[in-house]
Parts: sequence; structure tokens; C-alpha cells
Amino acid sequence: MLKATFVCILLLTVTAPAFAQNASEADLAGIKQAALDYAQSWYTGDAERMEKALSPDLAKRIVRTRDGRSRIENMGAMALVQGVRSGYGAKTPKEEQQADVTVLDVFGNAATVKLIMSGWIDYLHIGKVDNRWVIINVLWEMKPEKAQ
Repeated sequence: MLKATFVCILLLTVTAPAFAQNASEADLAGIKQAALDYAQSWYTGDAERMEKALSPDLAKRIVRTRDGRSRIENMGAMALVQGVRSGYGAKTPKEEQQADVTVLDVFGNAATVKLIMSGWIDYLHIGKVDNRWVIINVLWEMKPEKAQ
């Protein structure tokens, strides 16, 4: 039993930092910047900055479950840009604004990022398109309501 545990721990140690081996510092910075442009543009109402962070082919989705039935809601790039332009996110008080970026994996021109915002968590697929990192897919989930 001890031998099997050691092998599992060794395997996790070897594979955990794999993303760093496949990405340059410049790529990591570009990936993080795309995620921060997305988050900060929401909080500032900067639609141009949001549009710059997105692929025009963006697919943003959430799985909503009501009355025991699930359905997928979709949003495209322009709908998200219009949402930012409406200024709703800019109403978030500064002390509640959150944009915690964690790069989970990078391989070639593909990256997966976890972004924790004030009211939800986004899982971003970011791709390097024409030498620039842009968000291609987002799967998001609302955080539970805080008890008052």
C-alpha cells in the first residue's frame, strides 16, 4: 500500500506544473491580460476593452437548473459587449470587485483559465489568434447567494 501511495504522489508531482513548461513568460502574460481585460472591463463598463479581449466567435454558456430540469443559456461576443456597455458591472462597489486569475493549463495556442469574479466563476478557454490571446469560450457558474 505504501508503494502505491508513493507512486501516486510522484506522478502528481511530475505532472502538476506541466503548463509552465509549454508556455513562455510572454504567453502567460498575454493569457492573464486577456482574462484581466475581460474582468476589469466588466467592472469599469469599458465595452472597447471587453471587445478586444474576446474572439468575435465567443460562446459564453451557463447551465441553469430550475424545477429539476437543466438548460444551457448562451451568449455571444456582441451580447457580452452590449452588457458591458450597459454599465451594470460598473455598479459593483470597488470593495466587492474581485478578479482572481488562475492559469490552469497551456498547450500550444490553447489555455484554460479560472477567473473568480464577485458573483460568479468563469472557466475561460483562451486561444492565441494572430499572435494575440483572446477568449474563445466561457463556461460560468453563479456563486451561492450570501446569507443576510
